[in-house]
Amino acid sequence: MPSWSLPSVSPVFISFFLFGLINNVLYVIILSAAVDLVGARTPKAAVLLANILPSFTVKVAAPFFIHKIAYGQRMVVLVALSTAGMLLVSLPPSIPPKIAGIMLASVSSGAGEVTFLQLTHFYSGTSAVGGFSSGTGGAGIVGSFYYLFLTNICRFASWKVLLVSSAMPLVILVVYHRLLPPQEPRESSGDEIPAWATTDAGAHIKDTLNKIKPLVKPYMLPLTSVYLFEYVINQGISPTLLYPLDQVPQWLIRTYRDTYVVYGFLYQLGVFISRSSINFGVRIRHLEVMAILQGLNVVFCVIQSMSFKFPFPSIWMLFPVMVYEGLLGGFAYINTFVAVSEASTDDTREFNMGAVSMSDSLGIVIAGIVNWAVETRLCRWQVDHGRSWCQQG
Repeated sequence: MPSWSLPSVSPVFISFFLFGLINNVLYVIILSAAVDLVGARTPKAAVLLANILPSFTVKVAAPFFIHKIAYGQRMVVLVALSTAGMLLVSLPPSIPPKIAGIMLASVSSGAGEVTFLQLTHFYSGTSAVGGFSSGTGGAGIVGSFYYLFLTNICRFASWKVLLVSSAMPLVILVVYHRLLPPQEPRESSGDEIPAWATTDAGAHIKDTLNKIKPLVKPYMLPLTSVYLFEYVINQGISPTLLYPLDQVPQWLIRTYRDTYVVYGFLYQLGVFISRSSINFGVRIRHLEVMAILQGLNVVFCVIQSMSFKFPFPSIWMLFPVMVYEGLLGGFAYINTFVAVSEASTDDTREFNMGAVSMSDSLGIVIAGIVNWAVETRLCRWQVDHGRSWCQQG
């Protein structure tokens, strides 16, 4: 049985909570706005890939160079990129500039996750990594509810909601310079001489890959699998998990587009709960279990999309599934990084935390590619069987 205890709300915890919250909240808002950004007939995988491919690319490249950039400099770049990205997402009327803005925000999010996870190395205990994980979960709740409330309930135009969100990244600079306590003296994995200044860059790359290799099977593969499955559900299957509008709570869902936003909020609710679980002493050590259970969720959701009435004849029965899906994803995330932190030595922890951070993004990238076919084919199946809801806004 897991032991339960109240989390320590220290300045370190609060700082990393806010880092996780702000770093991920724009990512969540963009995914929540996917239908509004590209329309009902365009696969939501377009937004997902634009929102994750640059982030994934940064995470893959980061172990080779990011330790050469001071943390203070990284913060300024993160804020500039994400703010500029959200301005592009909110203002232009056409899709290409919006995609470019999404990609800028994605670069910031990916570099930010690597940066903040590496920064946890300089603070002992679980306050830093627990705070960051809880903050990223909180970003799901804040971002999805922010978008759902202002668009579904208050009926504000989506571009106005997105424009206001462009000011959120400024919080990172305030927290880093005013709230975060000084770093504890810990050994860093960084080198004195930049890799690109050496005569044997190939040896540096080989050495970096050798450092990553032991992390693949125990940590990276399970986390990649969980995120692959859950994002196949989120952006590939859930846009087709629709019910007649007279069978849904109309105070919350007035159009088929609203259903997608509600599913996103419920998923993020589960993510927030589970990503915060380590702060209450909850540990899950068998990381592969979450991958298996998430794979089963994919199967059930595909069956539901094709049959409409089985295994979830009412949308009220599907709502808890979305929360459960988020719980599995959040448990996989926090337990993976706590396990990496505990298994690493002082001179490898900073590198390992950054390297493993590419795992969830890899799963999402694969899901984005798969979802081009998944959503399109499921929607076509429904239309061929007399249900054209997936083509309506």
